[in-house]
Amino acid sequence: MKVPDIIIAVDGYSSTGKSTFAKLIAKEFDFLYLDSGALYRGVTLFARERKLISADNVIDPALEGALASLDLHFGKEGTFMGERCIEKDIRTLEVSSQVSPIAAVPYVRAFVDAKLREFGEKGRIVMDGRDIGTTVFPDAQVKVFMTASEQVRAQRRYDEMVAKGETPAFEDVLANLRERDYIDSHRETSPLRRAADAFELDNSDMSLTEEIAWIRGLIQGKFGIL
Repeated sequence: MKVPDIIIAVDGYSSTGKSTFAKLIAKEFDFLYLDSGALYRGVTLFARERKLISADNVIDPALEGALASLDLHFGKEGTFMGERCIEKDIRTLEVSSQVSPIAAVPYVRAFVDAKLREFGEKGRIVMDGRDIGTTVFPDAQVKVFMTASEQVRAQRRYDEMVAKGETPAFEDVLANLRERDYIDSHRETSPLRRAADAFELDNSDMSLTEEIAWIRGLIQGKFGIL
């Protein structure tokens, strides 16, 4: 199926499989995949390693100036900080527990948004996050808002962590997910919300094959592709 040179924005709640879905779209339609969440996690890791965020999530104002020296970009193996691949480091529960407070800071969002717009200048991209269709690319031709039940999302996150050799408590994972949902939905800058022209995808009981069939049908219908 030949898809036009469009931007596909995938937003939604944490642990709905946004990244997996977006990566599959990119592979299916030969698009460039950009992971906005990885950049926020990268900033969080940067702040943690430089002790610019405390255990109770107090952010040192010095972080704003320090971002000028932060080189975040994507490579074949994932997300990089300079020449260092940080893909595994940014997926820990420690980083997950602090990414929402970091992502709520206006100057952090401005930093990440600028990076994303730079990466997306050439079009033919798919990008996932929490404000791609509302803030980063409000004119994206296709917008998807993903959701799933709390229990399903927490189980997915728990299974993912266990597969990586971690030993989290399910209750901690669920609590972290609920906290992130609240922060993401109530932050002052670019809160998580469904764009008016976004298509909602509840994948609580869907397989990846069904999700791809869904997006194919959506694009075929929207652009009249046979």
